Parts: sequence; structure tokens; C-alpha cells
Amino acid sequence: MTEVLRRGRASLALSFFAQGVAFALLVTRIPAIQDRYGVSDALLPVFLAAVPILAGVGSVATERLVKRIPPSRLLRWSQPVVLLALLGVGAGDGLAVLGFALALFGLAVGALDASMNMLGVSLQRAYGRSIMLSFHAVYSLGGILGASLAWAGAHWHLALWVSYLPVVLVLLPVVLVGSRWYVDGKGDEAEAEGGAASETGEVGRGQGVVFKALLPLCLVMTFAYIGDSTVSNWSAKYLQDVLGSSEQLATVPYNVYMVTTLIGRALGDLGVRRFGAVAVVRLGALAAAAGFAVVAVAPGAWAGMGGFTLVGLGLCVLVPQTFAAAGRLFPGASDAAVARLNVFNYVGFLVGSPLVGALGDAWSYRGAMAVPMVLVLVTFVYARSFAPQPDRYGGGHERPRTADVGRGSNGV
Repeated sequence: MTEVLRRGRASLALSFFAQGVAFALLVTRIPAIQDRYGVSDALLPVFLAAVPILAGVGSVATERLVKRIPPSRLLRWSQPVVLLALLGVGAGDGLAVLGFALALFGLAVGALDASMNMLGVSLQRAYGRSIMLSFHAVYSLGGILGASLAWAGAHWHLALWVSYLPVVLVLLPVVLVGSRWYVDGKGDEAEAEGGAASETGEVGRGQGVVFKALLPLCLVMTFAYIGDSTVSNWSAKYLQDVLGSSEQLATVPYNVYMVTTLIGRALGDLGVRRFGAVAVVRLGALAAAAGFAVVAVAPGAWAGMGGFTLVGLGLCVLVPQTFAAAGRLFPGASDAAVARLNVFNYVGFLVGSPLVGALGDAWSYRGAMAVPMVLVLVTFVYARSFAPQPDRYGGGHERPRTADVGRGSNGV
């Protein structure tokens, strides 16, 4: 049984890594995609907004599909679709092909993100200790590799399909083989028979998800991704236009942000085990808010980079712990809770960049940085939602559930 769980954890980590590579290859080559297809500046936001919107649709569909299909099977087939859609973006020859490839990418990403995190929550329950941050750390590592490959492709002026094809040829068979060892949870349905959901006490023992109880986590997810999209979309422009850095130096903050995200997530599970999820989330919220405050008042580029670094160390723990908290809050319906929560990932991504841009143009970009600072601080208020839920045996901590989560998707 332990070997099954170890294989399941390794194979799921591989999926997180592959998705990190694929997503970074897409978003970091947007200028090249725009040039290849002749997409106007006015039309580009439409294409870019369509991806997270359709991803939200895919996540909602996944919530319904997992009632009949195991999350492992959805992940097994959605990940190859994401990789092939990425290749389609690079190899297409017209706007219609680009639109179709991006739509397919968005729908498949929604299903992939939801099912990956469902399996991660189930595995963490089986292990009986925090491991969720390690999956997202591997995603960050994949993102760093993908961004590096994208930089190499741009540096050597490679065609998009030349940059994408080797990655797809390597990752596609690897994730298909690795998918044989995914591990599904088996205990949710039995546990859900305990009665109707209640807004007090054991809200997660019923058949459904009580949205009022899930709402604090949805807000935390949204605010975290508003902060993340602020860094990814505005850090370079902020350093160059507001803090007066060179064009080369302006590219550094996001790279540093990704590295600090990787480090924070790699160490985060140890912090959760030692101090608890509530303390780690509170510390992360304070660090991220302090980072945005430093960015807002920074006198120069190096101080601004220090602020963005602090933001990365703080934000990196929030999203993985939010998924884990949803699984604890609704142990009898964790798949549905994770799928519904995942939608707010895309809500934050859609809202964050336009919000900061509009405030920056209407007011000032320094003032705009105060908005994600305040929103992230709200997480501190909701930190109690991350506490372990009392189980039916009277404990207050997660319990190992290897009897409930122990069958690999290949029937092991």
C-alpha cells in the first residue's frame, strides 16, 4: 500500500511538472504568437481572456464528470489534450486555427487543474500529513524550465512549432506512461453517507458542498491570483516605467519571483507540519502584503525587486493550502469542492491584470500596488478556515486514510 501511494505521488508530481512547462511555454511566448498570426492589439485581449474563461467552464464540467468518472481518468486524457493544443498554437496557420487551439487548451486546462488538485488532496489525506505544497513546487519548477525554453526559442529566433514540438514529443509519452500509477480516493462517497451538510459542525459530511462555508476559501483563491497576475503582468513594466530600471533588469523580478515561489513551496510542507496551516497562511499573507507595500514605496529598481521577491515567498503557500483546506472542510465531497474552488483561480487571473492596469492609468501604478496588498491581507482574516477539521473520531488533525485512498487508476 505504501508503494502504491509513493508511485501515485511521483506520477502526480510529474503531471504538475508537465503542466508547469506547458503553461509557461504558452504565456511567455504571447508576443511571438501575436506576430505569427497577425493578431491586433485590440483583438489580443479577447484571445487571452478566452483561455481562463473556458478553463473555468472546464473546471465546472469536471465537478459534474467526477460523479461518474474517476479524476485520474480525466487527468490521464486532459493532459495530452493540453500538450497537443499547445502544439496546435505553435503550428497553426490562421486565426481560426489559433482560436480553436486556444479554446481546446483552455477547456482542457480547466479539467486538468481541477483533477490534478483533486488527486493531490486525496493523496494528502492518505499520507496524513501536508504534501500539497510539494506538488505546486514541482509545478513552479516546470514553469521555470518552460520559461527558460521559451527564452532560448526567442533568443535563437526559433519558430513556435520548433520550440514546442520537442517538448511535446518528450512530455506526451512520459505523462501517458506515468498516468498508470495515479491514485484515486475511494472514501469520499462512503463518508458522504453521514447525513446532510450543515453550516455548523461537520459541514463536509453531507452529499453536497455548502457554498457559504466554501466562500472564504474562494475569496482567498481569487485574491492570491490577483496578486500573482499583478506580478506576472506588471512587474517588468513597473520596474522600467516607474522605478527607472533598464529593459534587461526589468525582466529579472518575475524570474526571481518564480524561484522564490519554488523555494517557498519546497519548504512549505515542513512549515505546515511544524506550525500548522493557519500559521503558515497568516505568515504568507503578511509577507505578500509587506512585499506589495515595499514595491509601492520603493525608491529604486533594486528595492522594487526585493519587494517582488517577498511577494513570491508569501503568495506561494496560499493556493496549495487553499485546495488542501477545501478537501478538509468537505471530506465527503472534496472533489466537488476542489473543482468549484478552482474556478476562482481563473476569476483572480481575469480580474487582476485589468484591475491594476486601469488603476495605474487612472491614478498611479504605485497606488495600484496597494490594491493587491489590501486584498492579500484579507486572507489573514480568513486564516481560521485553514484549520484542520475535527473528524468523527474526535481528533483535530488529519488522519491517514490509506484504506480509503489506495487503489491506483490501473487497478493496483
